Amino acid sequence: MEHVDHILIVDDDREIRDLVSSYLAKNGLRTSIAADGRQMRSFLDANTVDLVVLDVMMPGQDGLALCRELRAGKHKATPILMLTARSDEMDRVIGLEMGADDYLSKPFAARELLARINAVLRRTRMLPPNLQISEAGQILTFGSWRLDTMRRHLLDAQGTEVALSGAEYRLLRVFIDHPQRVLNRDQLLNLTQGRDAELFDRSIDLLVSRLRQRLGDDAREPTYIKTVRSEGYVLAVPVEITEPRS
Repeated sequence: MEHVDHILIVDDDREIRDLVSSYLAKNGLRTSIAADGRQMRSFLDANTVDLVVLDVMMPGQDGLALCRELRAGKHKATPILMLTARSDEMDRVIGLEMGADDYLSKPFAARELLARINAVLRRTRMLPPNLQISEAGQILTFGSWRLDTMRRHLLDAQGTEVALSGAEYRLLRVFIDHPQRVLNRDQLLNLTQGRDAELFDRSIDLLVSRLRQRLGDDAREPTYIKTVRSEGYVLAVPVEITEPRS
């Protein structure tokens, strides 16, 4: 049976919830709705979704706090598209820093929301172009870190899993696939987002900053992802491919 993508819409505005749900359903997506964080948690405890559309401005626990909660729990790999009534760039910056995969300001056209949802889903499932080969069971080791490509887990020296958002995972894969090679922002955008790249100029810098935090890298004197002035970024350590223990 063909998979139908399941979208959870979390918004305190009933009219928006119903309109968005109806439009997405008419365009072939399965939809569910939640009015607040409590309903969202209850639904996700019993169901699996492919993407969460999450409003920022909600009473009680807002969308940014809920995004942080999702990224810290068992739904850390679920793509998140955030909605806000504000158009201030700082809100977009905060949303991306919290782990959102994309951001859309209200009011928005339903067609644009659908296009962005489909783009996020494609990006989430897309490997960088030269990583399309079968690599089940590979462990990619760089420095004291290991990346399990089958489970999409980043493991530290003690074997503890470090959570990565979908965007962080794709960026790390690009660096690992091009170790010790300087990549500029355009190359990083193209390799991580493909032709769907529509994020603003600072998005790659924010992702690099988030990834450095995950790796425990000091931004002033990084060990792993170094900044090459006027050129871009480079994964400064070699990468080894090993087979996992059975």
